[in-house]
Amino acid sequence: MNGLRFSADPDDLDVARVHRWLSEESYWARGRYLATQQAIIAGSRNFGVYEEATGQQLGYARVITDGVTFGWLADVFVDPDSRGRGVGVALVQGVTDAIEPLGLKRFALFTADAHGLYERFGFRPLTDAAGWMMRPGPGFGADVHD
Repeated sequence: MNGLRFSADPDDLDVARVHRWLSEESYWARGRYLATQQAIIAGSRNFGVYEEATGQQLGYARVITDGVTFGWLADVFVDPDSRGRGVGVALVQGVTDAIEPLGLKRFALFTADAHGLYERFGFRPLTDAAGWMMRPGPGFGADVHD
């Protein structure tokens, strides 16, 4: 993996770094509070890609799942200085490999800009999108996500 290490161990996470990435640099979680991020981590299966030589975290993703029928891949982020090194590919490959044994009926995600990456791992646009619905909660679409 070109000097990269994938991990599903939440103890490996650099929570402060993950929070900074998502709250300051992502387009979907800008303004997210640290306490919110900590609660999100506690309620999710968390994954990271790390520089093998230094241990520095280079990417993060999480999956929200019941572990049996449904999973949602969320908060996929690669450090801007590490993009182009295969971190995103290693991250999504590691996540899909970790989740595959569950045999989920549906494993979904939403992306505004990385369709090609996810298609490499079997994700496809919804053919039954009209059947999907959402109930927006407080703060949906707002600048601050807590």
